[in-house]
Formats: sequence, C-alpha cells, structure tokens
Amino acid sequence: MIIYLFKGIQTKLKHNIYDFFLLHYLNEKVTLCFIYISDQWPLRHGVLHFKNKCGTLLNSWRAVWVVLSEDGVDFYKKKTDSSPKGMIPLKGATLSSPCQDFVKRTLVFKITTEKKQDHFFQASHVEERELWVKDIKRAITCLAGGKKFARKSTRRSIRLPETVNLAALYTEMKNQDDGVKELKLEQQNRVFNHCFTGATVVDWLISKEKARNRPEALMLATGLMNEGFLQPAGDLSKEGAESGEQAAFLDDTKALYYFADSGFFCEGYSSDEDVLLKEEFRGNIIKQGCLVKQGHRRKNWKVRKFILRDDPAYIHYYDPAKADDPLGSIHLRGAVVTAVDYVPDAKKKDIDGNLFEIITADETHYFLQAATDQERREWIKAVQMVSKSGK
Repeated sequence: MIIYLFKGIQTKLKHNIYDFFLLHYLNEKVTLCFIYISDQWPLRHGVLHFKNKCGTLLNSWRAVWVVLSEDGVDFYKKKTDSSPKGMIPLKGATLSSPCQDFVKRTLVFKITTEKKQDHFFQASHVEERELWVKDIKRAITCLAGGKKFARKSTRRSIRLPETVNLAALYTEMKNQDDGVKELKLEQQNRVFNHCFTGATVVDWLISKEKARNRPEALMLATGLMNEGFLQPAGDLSKEGAESGEQAAFLDDTKALYYFADSGFFCEGYSSDEDVLLKEEFRGNIIKQGCLVKQGHRRKNWKVRKFILRDDPAYIHYYDPAKADDPLGSIHLRGAVVTAVDYVPDAKKKDIDGNLFEIITADETHYFLQAATDQERREWIKAVQMVSKSGK
C-alpha cells in the first residue's frame, strides 16, 4: 500500500521545481510518499553558453543549464544535476546587453555582481537572448525596489475590461484571410521576416471594430504585447517594450512586431551572393534552438544550435559559440523522426532522457537530445511537418 501526503513549502528550488522524499517504514508493505511542492517557480530556464571571470583570469566557454529565480541565476553542468555548479546573486547586480567584450562572439550578455564579478552568457539566437535579458532586468529591478517579481498584469495596469478575450482576439488577428498580414520588411540594414508594424495593428483593430479609436486600439495592442501574444522585433519597438514601469506598444510605421508563434526571423545583408542563393538556405526558418547531438565518428555528444527550414527541407547545425558557417546539414525530405528511449553508449556520456532519432531517406541515423520532453515533442512535430511538405 502507498500513502501520498502533500505539503506545500517554501524552499530554494533546483531546476526540476519539486523534490521527492520517500520514507520507507520497516514494514515493507507500507510506503509513505511525501511530495513537497514549492510555490517558487523558476522564472526562466534553458541551455546557454557560460564563462566567468575569476580575478583577471577567464575560464573557457561551456554549455550549462541555467535557471533564473527571483534573487539569482543558478547554473548546472547538466539539467539532471541535483545541485548547481554556481549561483550568481542579482541583488545590486548590473546587466550589459549586448556585451562587446568578445570580438568574435555574438549574442553575449554580461551580469556584473555587486562585488564586481563578471559572468558572461551566450544565447543561440537574438530572440532567446532578448527574453533572458528582459527577465533578468526585471528581476534586478524588483530586488532593488523591494518588490516581488511578477509577470505584468495587463488588465490591472492598463485597465482592460474583463469582457475582452485577448486569446480570441489574437486568433482573429492571425487569420490568413482577414487578419494582420505578415510581411518581409527592411530596416537598418536588416530584413525582418513574418512581421508587421505597430500602426498596422492599430489600423486593423479599428477597421474590425475591436476599438472605437486609436487610444482604445493602442490599449488593446499593449495588452496583447504584455500577455506575450505580440513580440517586439526592431530596436524601436523593443525600446518601447522596456521603457519605464509600463511597457508601451507603439502606434508607429517604423515599430516592428511579430506573432509569438510565427516563423519570425531577422537576417542581415550579405555581399556574398553565393551564400544568399545557396539552395539549402532559401527556405523559411520554422524552428531554431539548441540540442545535444551525437557525433558520427567518435560518438561523443555536444551541444549544437539547430535551424530548421522548409522548402527545401533542411536542418543545419552550428557550433553555438561561433557565428560561422554550419558544421553540417541534414536533408529532411522523406526522413523519419521518432522518439527513442535508448541510444547505445549514451548513458556512459551521462546522456539520458528526451532522446529522438532522425533517419534520412538514404538511411543515415542522427541521434539528438532535447532539454525537456515538451521540447522533444515540439522538435519531432516540426521535423515531421517539414519532411512531408518540403522538397
């Protein structure tokens, strides 16, 4: 017989959010299971590259599992580790982004503690860095003001009426026939794909009679942004989103935004026409992020940044610490992707759980590991879709 006892406590959490404690009586027929659940959830977690500075010495870059809490940043060697390798206190800390300390590295941000210790983190893409920076900045601000970290409540801050269903409104905006049109827009030597302007959103809300005037439409648009349905894309819109105590949506033809679950990506101009016209890179980016990949020769496992494109159906993988050409590509047309529970010799490398396999049309096998089961399901679904529809 098993008896479950639930009790909520406040404790310093590790990354798996809750700890299990089993108390076995001498009588083997009875097992008491105490499940302690904490109400302090991680604010953000994921894989980043990390480097810190001890005195005048810098250690090497390495991939770590990072967890942001209300008062600090914990980093682990592996996601499954029970205790962190280190903790960075955020009280009195400052954040620098983008960090220009490394000429050959992009997407780096720096946390400098109250004791003037520097800690460097590198994201795999711009959107990932901006999300980390935004939450860390807010955590530092809350600590400085003696406030508790909280996601902004749209209805409280801008007084939206309770009858407004932002989720339903977002679905209407994404309607391909009658919603806000996603465009390719150029700005400051960059090309923004699958985005639109703030003025376009306001115009649409008024034309569909969701708002009577521009101030009302701006209030709705701000609500959609604060709830995460709309995301700022360019420098101007990001400045508005991070300005002051209340984030501001901009009714401006130069302020760019995108749908949170769209295929948005930004690219810079290049003088290398061969790269631009290379067939493998002409498809839209469907998904990107870091995975752990098994090597083909030495069978070692390394963190790689993956970018999935459709039409043509390719997934490219990169060294996440460098902004160079891809290390390799996988042609996905006709490929099969499945979740797997076992990969030979994986456990010897401390690789366990959230594994999946891609088998190409020419029967080449690729073994990959995601950070979470949810992430694994998302990657499998995306690769399956591209392998069937892409050429």
